[in-house]
Amino acid sequence: MYQPHAARRSRLLKQIGDGIALLPTAQEAVRNADCHYPFRPDSYFLHLSGFAEPEAVLLLDGRSGKSILFCRERNPEREIWDGFRHGPDGARATFGFDEAYPLSEMAERIPALLADCGQLWWPLGHDEAFDRRVNGWLDAVRSQVRSGVRPPAHYGDLRALLDEMRMVKDEAEIALLRRAGEISAAGHVAAMRAARPGMHEYQLEAELLRVFVGSGARHQAYESIVAAGGNACTLHYVANDALIRDGDLVLIDAGCELQGYAGDITRTFPANGRFSGPQRDAYEIVLAAELAGIAAVKPGAAWPAPAEAALRVMAQGMLDLGLLAGTVDGVIESGAYRKFYMHGVGHMIGLDVHDVGRSKLQGQWRSYQPGMCTTIEPGLYIRPADDVPAVFHNIGVRIEDDVLVTADGCEVYTAAAPKQIDEIEALMRGA
Repeated sequence: MYQPHAARRSRLLKQIGDGIALLPTAQEAVRNADCHYPFRPDSYFLHLSGFAEPEAVLLLDGRSGKSILFCRERNPEREIWDGFRHGPDGARATFGFDEAYPLSEMAERIPALLADCGQLWWPLGHDEAFDRRVNGWLDAVRSQVRSGVRPPAHYGDLRALLDEMRMVKDEAEIALLRRAGEISAAGHVAAMRAARPGMHEYQLEAELLRVFVGSGARHQAYESIVAAGGNACTLHYVANDALIRDGDLVLIDAGCELQGYAGDITRTFPANGRFSGPQRDAYEIVLAAELAGIAAVKPGAAWPAPAEAALRVMAQGMLDLGLLAGTVDGVIESGAYRKFYMHGVGHMIGLDVHDVGRSKLQGQWRSYQPGMCTTIEPGLYIRPADDVPAVFHNIGVRIEDDVLVTADGCEVYTAAAPKQIDEIEALMRGA
């Protein structure tokens, strides 16, 4: 039985009182012709169920305290073509649901369960087709009003409850995130070791994938960015097809997905194994900013604290390099820094690489608490311009780590990917 998932369902059941929660998984999507994209369960559904088959729907009944799954039946013929299915009995036994039924029984069972419940929760507006199904089930309940059956009087967006649950990771999630971070870091190390001028970006991407898949993480958490030279100044560059030239910096932003949980690391290194003077100067600013941001991640710290700490270092660095003029406060207040650093310092990470959760509660910044996981990822992107010293043209640097808030500070669980200049250069020369 998947004990962590059962515990999460119990937590949600306590929150919905006499209500019912409905949650569908993702649908299979056609890639082209009769080929499908690899199926990936909906993150909310996976968080509560651990069940990875398509089409399933989870129902939680706050009145009875039961978790009920509707899923595909066993089908020996289809399983020859598509692989094993648990079926209702197998799903109930393996994943700890109180009850499980075939999808074909939803139309009868769900309206009966919705009758006389106080509130209905589901991901409102997330999936138009599922919204229509829910409305059909509600109409079936309303048709019985003259018989004394009462439909739910209130509706709520289930994501509002689940987002708060998902923000603070339990021990099972933390273990998976740590392992995803370890595998992702190993992929970056392999790419650094393999890098040479004259390669193509996609050859380094292949090194990442080799390590990810070989470590049991068959999918990327997102499309990998392997950007050499000026390509690193495009934040979401994913073409990954350019030639890597001597003297280029290579920026790799990549992470694996392990059992749904994401790794997310960025490292920047010289293709030839040696930072030039200007590259070193730009890199050291970003590294100092990242370390300042990480140092600000601690229990009780206000949400913007890491961003503010990193930004002051970045602003001072831009002044020191001659990219901007004025004072640190002036550069920040005017927003002039955005010419070279135009994104936030990080994001939550978990089942989604840009994970869920609100940064403010009742209009006030929330504080970090143990169990939260965030990235810290400042960057400096220097495109050619008349007012930019030519030695810095086409230098793009980003450094990113995944950080767990602990009881007494934080843990950088992607630290196995080197980021100090001497460590990177030593690795790339085979030391």
